[in-house]
Amino acid sequence: MIELKNMPVPPTEALRNAGWDWMIGQDTIPYLVDQVVSLDLAATEQYYEAANTLYEMFIEAGQYAIDQNLFKEMGISENLIELVKLSWEDDRHTHLYGRFDLAGGLEGEPIKLLEFNADTATCIPETAIVQWAQLKMNGLDESMQFNTVYESLVEQFRYVRRGNTDLTPTILFSSLEGYPEDEANVAVLMEAAKEAGFDVDKAYIQDVEFSTEQGIFKQEPDTGHFVRFDFWFKLVPWEQIGADEPELTQLLTQLAKDRKVLILNPAYTLLFQSKYIMKLLWDLFPYHPLLLQTETRALTYKQHVKKVILGREGANVSIIEKDGTVVESVGGEYADQASIYQEYTSLQQDASGRSYQAGVFYAGEACGLGFRRGGKILDNTAQFVGHVVD
Repeated sequence: MIELKNMPVPPTEALRNAGWDWMIGQDTIPYLVDQVVSLDLAATEQYYEAANTLYEMFIEAGQYAIDQNLFKEMGISENLIELVKLSWEDDRHTHLYGRFDLAGGLEGEPIKLLEFNADTATCIPETAIVQWAQLKMNGLDESMQFNTVYESLVEQFRYVRRGNTDLTPTILFSSLEGYPEDEANVAVLMEAAKEAGFDVDKAYIQDVEFSTEQGIFKQEPDTGHFVRFDFWFKLVPWEQIGADEPELTQLLTQLAKDRKVLILNPAYTLLFQSKYIMKLLWDLFPYHPLLLQTETRALTYKQHVKKVILGREGANVSIIEKDGTVVESVGGEYADQASIYQEYTSLQQDASGRSYQAGVFYAGEACGLGFRRGGKILDNTAQFVGHVVD
């Protein structure tokens, strides 16, 4: 049974007291709770080791997917293949960060990989800052967490700078308009980039100007001047760009080839984002203790989970009994995608019967832990729960 500790000072107050008012936006953090998960140091070390091990396995599986030309199976559109390969083969295209979603890990339960949010992972503010502030403002030792997310992001941006000295350290951050959560995530990333020595700015993606000859620009509203950026971070899924913006995809590919811009996260993170890679991992590392059996057909001999290969936030996920009975399902906009079928493993629960899924951030190495809680299938209504190491 998961052990919880109550935090009398609420998260929003903790953030304000810590001086992070800039991160608190309307509707940004309504799902934060006044409790944290209590766990021991051994559990955090297991999460750390698991994420580091899994990342190495993902690299091997990604290379296998390229070698075997499995782009179609992975749901990667043909117009993105060149950019995926280019970014994979050029080490200057750094994977800035991602988040592993894991089952187990508490009370001695084995850790199992559910999926890897490699391209546009969110929950950065909650993991990096909110749960730290919760401990500090409630009189606990804020260092008693597995949480160096912010520091690791700063170091990753420094690594990107060192690896791309031919480019000017100017970076434009973009997200879709109307998504406060995305803007909060971008705000933390901007702070980290600034600390790493980048000149930073932001613009909604529809306001970014693209030029095949010159690169990526933002128009200053006051002067009308166009400011050019050598780096671009986009909190917009690569598969969405490939499907909805074919001309932009072609333009970005050319800009990357000509070294007019470096894009974060790189296009090859689609290899990791696609849940088809779960099947490849199982093929390459059968019965690995961190993996769940995953196939492209229903596992008719055991309870399993059906997931679309490029779905997000728990959309279009179904839990299915071995006789085909659907136990629980969540709808969504991805129903026309191909699916994988993953062996079912139950999420650990607290005394109230709420399920918990661990999220471990990876930014150069495993660097932070947070939990989401809800029902059997965690969707975009799930709550974020911090942790304390006792």
